[in-house]
Amino acid sequence: MIVVKNSKTYTEKRLTIKDWGIQDRPREKYIANGGSALSDAEILAILIRTGNLQESAVELSKRLLSFSNNSLNTLSRKSFKELSSIKGIGKTKAITLLAAFELGKRLGLEKIESKKSISSSLDVVELMKNKIAYLSHEEFWVILLDNSNHILKTSQVSKGGITKTIVDVRVLLKEALSMNATALIVCHNHPSENLLPSQADKDVTRKISSAAKTIDITLIDHVILSGELYFSFAEQGIL
Repeated sequence: MIVVKNSKTYTEKRLTIKDWGIQDRPREKYIANGGSALSDAEILAILIRTGNLQESAVELSKRLLSFSNNSLNTLSRKSFKELSSIKGIGKTKAITLLAAFELGKRLGLEKIESKKSISSSLDVVELMKNKIAYLSHEEFWVILLDNSNHILKTSQVSKGGITKTIVDVRVLLKEALSMNATALIVCHNHPSENLLPSQADKDVTRKISSAAKTIDITLIDHVILSGELYFSFAEQGIL
């Protein structure tokens, strides 16, 4: 007598995306109904293209999202090492995802910078969020403006460690003069997620404001960013 073990492996076939109904396949669904009709997992599945022996591309994408609390924002901040180490992702899929997130960031910046003007602290947050809000080290930036608050230039003034960065006020003002700026806004990030300005933050703000006044340049605001949150010196009335 011949005994066949695990015979179901010959008769059962894992369901792949090609086996789904046309209306349920991410690419076909996108063509038929547009991107807004797709879930986050389905859009990620289009990017990563294939699943593995145990999961379809959509199932893998759902698991990928679960590693990021089902947040695309959190997922976009994962490093190449973190993404590529997830089972089923690997180097190629990780690079594809990171490239897509980078394009999204650049598109967002392009939209903000095309406005060409700053009218509130929220405009500053939109402009600088993708540049510094999620960094693991501190960076200090300046936004140079003309007398109509049109953006002339955004420039990194300094880059530091986890808890501080050194700001050379002379370098900052030299940049402002070279662009014929009449106003400026400074901003930096707090990797610690503590938004409250330190004494050093307050001191450098006063120093920049005082020095700028001597050359008829106005410091409009100092904005501190940390993730999704921000602190505005102007809004708090401490500028």
